[in-house]
Parts: sequence; C-alpha cells; structure tokens
Amino acid sequence: MVLNLEQINKNLEGKSPVEIVDWALSVAKSPLVTTNFRPYEAAILHVTNKANKEIKVIWCDTGYNTPNTYKHAEALIEQLGLNIKLYVPKQTVAHRNVVIGIPSVDEPSHKLFTEQVKLEPFKRAMTEHQPDVWFTNLRKGQTVFRNSIDIVSQDKNGVLKVSPFYNYSDEALDLYLEEYQLPNEFKYYDPTKQLENRECGLHA
Repeated sequence: MVLNLEQINKNLEGKSPVEIVDWALSVAKSPLVTTNFRPYEAAILHVTNKANKEIKVIWCDTGYNTPNTYKHAEALIEQLGLNIKLYVPKQTVAHRNVVIGIPSVDEPSHKLFTEQVKLEPFKRAMTEHQPDVWFTNLRKGQTVFRNSIDIVSQDKNGVLKVSPFYNYSDEALDLYLEEYQLPNEFKYYDPTKQLENRECGLHA
C-alpha cells in the first residue's frame, strides 16, 4: 500500500477516533486490531468493534498476565463480543521458568525471552492473517519512539498502522471509557518491558 503519510496525517489532524477508524477501514482489505488488555485498551477495542463487529482482534498472551488482566479480558471480550484470535508462546511458562525464568533487561537471555513470549507469537499472527491495516493503541508521550510517529504510520513490511487515540491523554481516555461505560484495569505486567518507557520490539 503506497500512501502519502504526511498528507494523510494532515487530513486526519483533529478528527475523532471514530472518523479515523472509518477512514482506515475505507482503504483496508484485511484490517485487524492487536491488544494485550493493558490499561486503556478498551478504547481501541470499542471504537474498532463498533465500526466493524467482525474485525479480527489479535491477542498475543505472554502467559504472564496478572489475574486482574485475565478477568478484565474475559469481561471485555463478553461485553463487546470481540472476534478474538488468541496466540500464545510455543513453550509453556512452567517450562520456561525452569530454563531461563524471567531475565532482567540487562541479561543476555532477555532477548531470547522476548522473542519467545512476544515476538514469535506476534509474527505468527501477522503471517497467518496478512493485514494491510493494523489498529493499535499507541499514543504520543508513551515512549521516545512513539513520539516520533503519528496517527498513521507504516511498519517495515508496509502494513499501515493506525492509532486513533494517538493524541489522547490518560484524562481524555478516562472520559471516553466513562462515556461508553467501558472497564479499565491497571494491574498489568509486561515481562518483556519491565519499565513503562521501554519498547518491546513490536513497534520500534
């Protein structure tokens, strides 16, 4: 998909998340949305599901989520009727705990750990579903890399990445969730990032 991203982002500046999603779906042949059910994910799942009830929702579950996250995910899946496509690592948490455990970001085995629990399942999902439009909940202010992109960007494979809430603050998202009576959950853990401002490898 060859598009003028600068012009597209200029045209979408000031548009609502609903309008951004509607535009993206108008150019998409195989759209999907990814989620890990971290805080505020209900917003991206709601706005995309509202526009297309059948949109594929790719959930790459590392196996290390908190009980709160799993309960939140189940509640949201039921509330919105999400079309979940679940992807998990090929090795169980119990097996990995014996082999390498959860290495710190400074340990050499952390790269292998990240590949096993996050990157490989994600690559498998993208290979199987071959999206041309990928909805994400990336937002400005989360990391240095995310500050460098915009509402619409393109990954190294040419997939159009669309972040409808890119310019939203936590406070603005709180209001969105309140308006649509959507749940939120803050007890979330990502073993590959460990620090909130680190990239996990899916986006950078």
